[in-house]
Amino acid sequence: MSTMTASDAPAAVSQKASRDASQSWAIIGGGMLGLTLALRLSEAGQRVTVFEAAPSFGGLASAWQIGGVTWDRYYHVISQRDRRLLALLEELGLADDVRWGVTRTNFYTGRSMHPLNNAIDYLRLPVLGIIDKARLAATILWAARIENGTPLERMSAEAWLTRLSGRTTYQKLWRPLIRSKLGANDKKASAAYIWSVIRRFYGARQGKMKTEMFGYVTGGYHHVVERLAARLRGAGVTLEAATPVTAVTPAGAGFELRAGEETRHFDRVVNTCAAPIAMRVCDGLSAEERARHLAISYQGVVCASLLLDRPLGGAYLTYITDESVPFTTVIEMSSLIDASLTDGKYLVYLPRYVPADDPLLEASDEDIEARFLPALLRMFPDLKREEIGAFKVARTRHVLAISTLDYSAKLPPMATSLPGLSIVNSAQIVNASLSVDESIRLAEEAAAALLQDQAVCAEAAAS
Repeated sequence: MSTMTASDAPAAVSQKASRDASQSWAIIGGGMLGLTLALRLSEAGQRVTVFEAAPSFGGLASAWQIGGVTWDRYYHVISQRDRRLLALLEELGLADDVRWGVTRTNFYTGRSMHPLNNAIDYLRLPVLGIIDKARLAATILWAARIENGTPLERMSAEAWLTRLSGRTTYQKLWRPLIRSKLGANDKKASAAYIWSVIRRFYGARQGKMKTEMFGYVTGGYHHVVERLAARLRGAGVTLEAATPVTAVTPAGAGFELRAGEETRHFDRVVNTCAAPIAMRVCDGLSAEERARHLAISYQGVVCASLLLDRPLGGAYLTYITDESVPFTTVIEMSSLIDASLTDGKYLVYLPRYVPADDPLLEASDEDIEARFLPALLRMFPDLKREEIGAFKVARTRHVLAISTLDYSAKLPPMATSLPGLSIVNSAQIVNASLSVDESIRLAEEAAAALLQDQAVCAEAAAS
């Protein structure tokens, strides 16, 4: 009965499914994916409970406090192409809380900082010759116009970029940038990975001059998650935070779910956790499907948040090609958001992407601070140590599933071998850059497919 995948999902929730008898659903994971999925299932008349292991909801979009300021734990912005996210914000009554701003980009070579915002800046970039710059520009323009990235899964990112941009451009620019995001996993990535990144960031550029523009919600995603949670509770959805699920076991026509100190029964279960976590709690899966889930390669992230007493450099994003710098990029969030939202302080993120088993994920905040701050002060020599008011580190072991060669063909479907148990997670965001918008898209397509499967199973049982 259960053979659906995200790509099989109809454009809208099946009207027939919404007329079927209500079932009890458990959703494991209260990030934006799980919460949006709960919203769409509840709208179809289903009885939904969301279990979240963390003390609060939101997942990668959750908020925290740093130096008395509440903002996103990880950096997020909205692109004007994020139509699903913008539609959800409209639905939640938050459209008027979106603020847009023009942002700037810098490029740090290890010796100096260079703006990278328009064609003139590209021509002035010192690490490449004029022919290499022309090939780089052509690569970005070509990639931004490709609509379907699936064929690119057959080629490595290195081979594709070298063919389009040349060996020199790959070695001096593309390789350091890919390594900063993928680290030791850089050679695993297919061309579809870098294509999705280029497409998202190029899509943020507006007008003839291709000015980069991003948006944010006043109050950050804390505001969005609170509004979405209130909508869910109003629709009868049960939200249980600080309640880790430790086992999901087939039981009769449904499943026994062990959550906290209780065991409960549900007709259907959707696990939205990363594949390694989902495999730890889902009993009864076949060896073949477990192997497919566990074969997915993940990147983790160590992301430091800093509060400064003064602006840093004025660019939202600073690319770094100097491999001696221990963080991936510099994200100056306060170049976009109003400082009044952060109590007059200036918020900066310093992320480093690492393999899921990297020891840095276990390092203390103090150890990471001792590694990160000297490099930041070297990049911005006018910044003084006493102007850094707070330093706090967030860590996630499974933030990004790497688009490897032939990724789509190897990816397991949402449905498992156990009818009624589905695994829907960010690994199924195929050939697209990981974002809140893509998480919402996946949730809505998954809800439609799950409800369609429910209707098919109901018809089969009645016949």
